[in-house]
Amino acid sequence: MPGSSALRIGTRASVLARTQTGHVADALRSLGHAVTIEAISTRGDIATDVPIAGIGGGDGVFVRELERALLDGRIDAAVHSLKDLPTVVPDGLVLASVPRRATPFDAFVGRSAPTLAGLPAGAVVGTSSVRRVMQLAVLRPDVAVRALRGNVDSRLARLDSGAFDGVILAAAGLERLGLAGRISEVLRPERFWPAIGQGALVIQTRADDAVSRAVVATLDDPPTHAAVRAERACLAGLSGGCLAPVGAWAREVDGRLGLGACVLGPRGEGVERIVTSVSAAAGEPPEEVGGRAAAALLALGAEELLAAARARDRRGLH
Repeated sequence: MPGSSALRIGTRASVLARTQTGHVADALRSLGHAVTIEAISTRGDIATDVPIAGIGGGDGVFVRELERALLDGRIDAAVHSLKDLPTVVPDGLVLASVPRRATPFDAFVGRSAPTLAGLPAGAVVGTSSVRRVMQLAVLRPDVAVRALRGNVDSRLARLDSGAFDGVILAAAGLERLGLAGRISEVLRPERFWPAIGQGALVIQTRADDAVSRAVVATLDDPPTHAAVRAERACLAGLSGGCLAPVGAWAREVDGRLGLGACVLGPRGEGVERIVTSVSAAAGEPPEEVGGRAAAALLALGAEELLAAARARDRRGLH
């Protein structure tokens, strides 16, 4: 981005992604920066008729095309939902900025009842997230879970048509689209754990592009950035991808970073979950906090649960 040329920001083509990127662009423009937005279709956006884990290519089905555009120099920055980003960042790219986080939790949007607990036995809940499916199996083993993918509007339309009694979506996405009024229940830990990085955006740039890095760094929120660094380090310590049934939530508590995390996996005919919580020692980097949480979960049997979850995925049981 030499001289006074506009910063070219890449985004997924979905309405939510473009809305999120629009918020980032507006914030940069308010600081006097010229910005253009380029929509790029990803594999995850195109293949909406199969579970995410079945698309192929491993983690990153929503980000790889954007990362290639960055490396090729077609764009100067990319805005991602941080929960979609694998823990391993490609060589030559950096996570240059993490703006202030929105609501990090999942939300229940009910048609037959306003809460998960209020659903009748046999009710149908829509979600395609393995993490959400397994948590539903723990909380409400008596409800049926059916796959539900697509953009937020299409998911809500299927709910309203009567295909589901309720759906589970990220609260942040509903809020950013002006649909917070559809939320009938916010699902919070330790009852229901969000995805790693949920509610946070990240702006990715090339490592050697000092100008773009400096521009987007003006939007960085240090407490959010520290929290997601800890969450991602926990996931990396578990050798889990962004589709693994792992949930975590880090935030500042009494001036120190606190991190709670959960791992789920099949056990017998049901699902087992293990939970841990750690707090940072004085001066401890976020990555070490996340690493300690991962070690605690592994000591409690996380690897066995994650291996069972991976085997379930290979058999196509979503």
